[in-house]
Amino acid sequence: MSGRHPVLTTGWLVAIVMLLVVIADQAVKFYVKTHFYLGEAYEIFPWFQIKFIENNGMAFGMELFNKFILTFGRIAAVVFFIWFIMKALTVTNLRKGFYIACALITAGAAGNIFDCVFYGEIFNNPFPPQTAVIFPSGGGYAGWFEGRVVDMLYFPFFSFTWPSWIPGIGGKEYEFFQYIFNIADASICVGVALLIIFFSSDCTKAFNFVFDRQKDSANEK
Repeated sequence: MSGRHPVLTTGWLVAIVMLLVVIADQAVKFYVKTHFYLGEAYEIFPWFQIKFIENNGMAFGMELFNKFILTFGRIAAVVFFIWFIMKALTVTNLRKGFYIACALITAGAAGNIFDCVFYGEIFNNPFPPQTAVIFPSGGGYAGWFEGRVVDMLYFPFFSFTWPSWIPGIGGKEYEFFQYIFNIADASICVGVALLIIFFSSDCTKAFNFVFDRQKDSANEK
């Protein structure tokens, strides 16, 4: 029988998953940023391309909030998830898959934070077909917390033109799947999907334990 405490063992598993996701995400972003010019695409399969774009917004290129609000919101989310995972490690009978799903979500949010916080300072932003340089002599393209998120995973599975007789969209081209994203985005989506499909009961149990305990501590004070 192993002498390791289960909380420590699961904690190390969570830390390793988070570290691997963040390293993989940042390694791919650094490579694309320094080897592709903005807008450049490389076809691996007809349905899968590496296409370098940047965005100021949320996952999959959406832009819904102010840049600083979004960045600090991500930081707050990562802090919350780390706190929640640490508390949930003491809950008995939770499956390891639940902790892995939480680690994927946390690592995904953290991966995009690095872009927002550091990339504006450490990279320049040359005109195509030039590629970016890390730590350029002339300084970065933006200040701290003003960097843009690097996206590159593009899956144009198929496209077609809507029939002209359809109101509003007739004659327009439709592409599935048109979003371009990164490993951090994918990590968040996979983690959320795992929680919803396989570990919703574990999630409910963990939330009830953590927040009921917080309420009890507050009442005791």
